[in-house]
Amino acid sequence: MRQIIVLLLLMAASLVSHAGEPARFVAHSLDLHGKSWHYQVYVPDGWTAKRTWPVVLFLHGSGERGGDNRSQLSQGLPPWLRQHGKDFPAVVVIPQAPPDSVWNGETEQMALQALEDSIANYRGDRRRLYLTGLSMGGYGAWQVAVDHPGMFAAAAIICGGIRHPGDDDWLHVRGIPADAADPYAWMAAHIGGLPVWIFNGAIDDVVPPEESHRMHAALKARGSEVRYTEFPGVGHGSWDAAYATRGLWPWMFAHRLAPSRQSPASPASIRSAIAAPATRQPADVDAQHHAEQLAQHPRADAVGVVHLGELRLEQLQ
Repeated sequence: MRQIIVLLLLMAASLVSHAGEPARFVAHSLDLHGKSWHYQVYVPDGWTAKRTWPVVLFLHGSGERGGDNRSQLSQGLPPWLRQHGKDFPAVVVIPQAPPDSVWNGETEQMALQALEDSIANYRGDRRRLYLTGLSMGGYGAWQVAVDHPGMFAAAAIICGGIRHPGDDDWLHVRGIPADAADPYAWMAAHIGGLPVWIFNGAIDDVVPPEESHRMHAALKARGSEVRYTEFPGVGHGSWDAAYATRGLWPWMFAHRLAPSRQSPASPASIRSAIAAPATRQPADVDAQHHAEQLAQHPRADAVGVVHLGELRLEQLQ
């Protein structure tokens, strides 16, 4: 009898070890330029080192800056993951910007180092890196996109822009030439063909939708892959509706970078801006069609979360 019990316990332990880990937020830190920085990583349900995983970089807004490594979990994607993330198929990197900083310079470098460390620690797939941010983090997402073209397979940018409508010096994308005739067209030409889904509230009085309108128009004029969703009657806090948009995540994960000898998201490229856009593989027709089918599937829930395991999303993994 004792031998049978021991055998059953060993079988149970084996099953647990192969089931993958439960979803959770994990606190991390890194050292950069003589400073210690902190960030969180969302590890999806069923994570295992036996395969590679998509990785999402999330940039928070100005209200979540600090040094507690907790405030950046209070708005946007992290609360959505707590409620709906059981079937979310990606690792999410969630850095925290210090007080009085924005997502450029040293803070931008820190975010990208957190991304690089998470790729190494959580078996990230460099062809499936994704970028998203809200408000100040939306500006930061445009900043990262233009500083590192070809690094990300797709982006979702929420109530962001490249210039602040009030001409506030602290909130704008750095690096756009002062003599650029059309800064939005310049941005569209320098983000390396990045597919982007832009979101804004129609009555946003903090970052009015004009910024999103102009970036959307500039990307369309270049023939880039771009979507724009504006929420009627919604002000600045459009991130809840954006992350709950039906079809966002199937669309996002249908994209991946084309294979190349040296990935544009190699460790060296994360430490320094890429000089030229990388070759990009458009979302292939079959994957895109499958993503649209998933978004419309009757098993998708009210906020557009598709039950990934049941709908065989491994085709997009």
